[in-house]
Amino acid sequence: MGEDQFEGWAAPDQEQDERRDLFRYVTADHATEYLAIMDLFTQSLLTDLSAAEVSEALAKRGIALAPESAEERCGRLVRWTNLMPAARDPRVPTVAALRHTRSRFQITRLGGSVHREVTKVLRMRDGAREVARELLGSMAVLLGRILRQAQEPFSVDAEALAADVTTVFTNQAYFADSIRDFYAYLSSVLVRYDLAGEEYASFKGLLLEYVHLIDTDVSRHSPAVLTCLEELTPVLGRVLSALDSLPGLASADGAPVERLPGRRSDDWAQLLSWYSGGDGGMSGPAQLRSAAESALGQLLANARRMLAPGGTGGARRSELLHLAGLFAQASVEEAHRGFSDAFGAYAARHLSFGPEEGDVRSTPSTSWWDAAPVDVPVSLRERGDRTARGRASRVPDPGMDIARLQEEAARELAARRTAGAELAAAGALDAVHLTPAARDLLLELVSSALARGKNLPGSVRAEDFDLGVAVAIAPSDSNTVVRSADGDTTFLRLALTASVCDAARSSAWGDGQDQDGWPDGDSRPPPAAGGSL
Repeated sequence: MGEDQFEGWAAPDQEQDERRDLFRYVTADHATEYLAIMDLFTQSLLTDLSAAEVSEALAKRGIALAPESAEERCGRLVRWTNLMPAARDPRVPTVAALRHTRSRFQITRLGGSVHREVTKVLRMRDGAREVARELLGSMAVLLGRILRQAQEPFSVDAEALAADVTTVFTNQAYFADSIRDFYAYLSSVLVRYDLAGEEYASFKGLLLEYVHLIDTDVSRHSPAVLTCLEELTPVLGRVLSALDSLPGLASADGAPVERLPGRRSDDWAQLLSWYSGGDGGMSGPAQLRSAAESALGQLLANARRMLAPGGTGGARRSELLHLAGLFAQASVEEAHRGFSDAFGAYAARHLSFGPEEGDVRSTPSTSWWDAAPVDVPVSLRERGDRTARGRASRVPDPGMDIARLQEEAARELAARRTAGAELAAAGALDAVHLTPAARDLLLELVSSALARGKNLPGSVRAEDFDLGVAVAIAPSDSNTVVRSADGDTTFLRLALTASVCDAARSSAWGDGQDQDGWPDGDSRPPPAAGGSL
């Protein structure tokens, strides 16, 4: 691709960037001053002002801006193509006045158009805008008159024809804009989840009455407009020829001139497409009916939500606005206390069920920011519906779980009894090899005995009557080392001896006498349960 071709290809992008610069003054720093300066240049025709005159005019409006700052602001507007330098030579009495008045500015065509639209948007209200539905009947009358003149080319009044054509396209543009604004407002209200109460009732009246009125006018007049446009298509050349015969505007430099709507065949094709839905698209009247049906469906959905037993019912918007007003008047301490009372935002406490949990959970010291999120049901999260959905699940049969837990408990008890028997048969435990289960049981008994006799003045004894094992613990000058498959355990300066506990001997000797040889029924007290020291 050659250099000239590249420049021609990039020109449209460069032109679009220049057009975007026209809007910079709206959001730039000192936007208020820029808007006031543009108001000065658009308040009358062919206005050219110097920086000093701009400064004086702004001072009358209560905006203090030095002439140097005003000239800098106007210079930026020139770079953004909102203004352009004026070519008029100033007549001033002194050289100092010449310094402030030699640079004069006037507004550009695009700058004026942008500022008019910006002013319109800034002054526009957020509420609903009435639809110019009466223009449809007027358009049908005007198109019928244009058609009659086109069918009699020798008696065409070109001036009257031009007025009718301009009025038709102006009415169509205004009607389409008002329709778009009205349905945009409907969409902004329908998406509100808090629409209820009196606000819902008034909006329901607006939707059911006014939208129905618009749909009725469109259904009555759009067929007549479409019929006139279709009959005008064969004789459209006569209309365009009559319009071209009128005096028009020609650019001195040969640049294209933006003509009024209706002077080109493309304008009429677009107008016909809006009413007929050409190129496979949906026509304007069909889009209006579809939008009305969609809005009515959303209104019914809101009604179902309010009537549902688990729905939110009335709107909370007024209550939240009242609460916001209280916050605005409250002090910092009162606002914190009011927020806690209104939303229940008290200090949080996390409960932990101990280290035996299968998963790590939040502890009392865990912040809500770091804690795991809480699952919210889909119906509550997306629709705000707290109603339980689906059938209630059947109550599970706990029999299988009980049997499983009993089997697990029996296996665990059998394993502990095996470990107890192994430990009881070991005797002196120094350099004895035990299984990990027997070694763990030994640690339980030793820790229990040492907890009861911390100073250990003499030997102590720990017993487990359920497992039939006892361990005698005595101070010693040497250590006791118990070996196991997963490592060695050293008891510092302790001598450990395992044996069968007394209760186990009694059951082994028989029912006729106890472990000391006393016959049954002797008045001597039995040994204390849980072991003795």
